[in-house]
This record gives sequence, structure tokens and C-alpha cells, in this order.
Amino acid sequence: MQDESFIDRRIFARIPIGLSIRFLGSNMDSECRGQTIDVSANGVSFTSEESFSPQTALEMWLDLPENQGPFYTRGKVVWSSNSSDASRRRIGVHLEKAELMGLAPILWRENGSK
Repeated sequence: MQDESFIDRRIFARIPIGLSIRFLGSNMDSECRGQTIDVSANGVSFTSEESFSPQTALEMWLDLPENQGPFYTRGKVVWSSNSSDASRRRIGVHLEKAELMGLAPILWRENGSK
């Protein structure tokens, strides 16, 4: 149940989509993998076996559908919580800048527009 005092301040709608994501944290030596839960023009939520503290900088590559290639972006971890799978964490990342043009193929396709 959601806390009644919670105020949703999102500007951009979240689009639920499961994409493969590769990422590299500022304190990591090797690339890790995860799966997106949803994306928006200024954020990404994904699951991973890795755990991160808030403010951890990440470089990320989202594997776009239909062979559109990987989409590169950067951001900082805002939150991290347990996922329904005990071996994974759910991570929320705020992107450095609103990625409207780069994420257009996802946003366009998932909203039913062709």
C-alpha cells in the first residue's frame, strides 16, 4: 500500500517495457546486466543482482527493440530496493538530461503510435 503522504512529482510518464540493460558504475571494473521495468524521458527503473547506494553514477546501454542498436545514457541512482526475486534489487536512476529524442523509438512504439 502506498503511503498517503507520498507525492508523485514525475514530469514524464513511465512506459513499462522490459529491455536488456548493460551498465557500469563509477566504482565498478566490469559491465553488469539487468532488465528494465520501465523507462521515461528522464529516468530508468531496472532489476539487477548488483546493489547501489544513492548518488552512484552509472553509464548505461539499453538494447532497443527491432535492431535499433544500443541506446547510451548516463545517470545517478536515486533509490534501490528489494525486488520480488530475493536475489535481485530494483534500481531507480535519474538520467543526466531528459533523453526525449534518444528514447523516442521506445516512447512512440509503446504508446501504440506507428
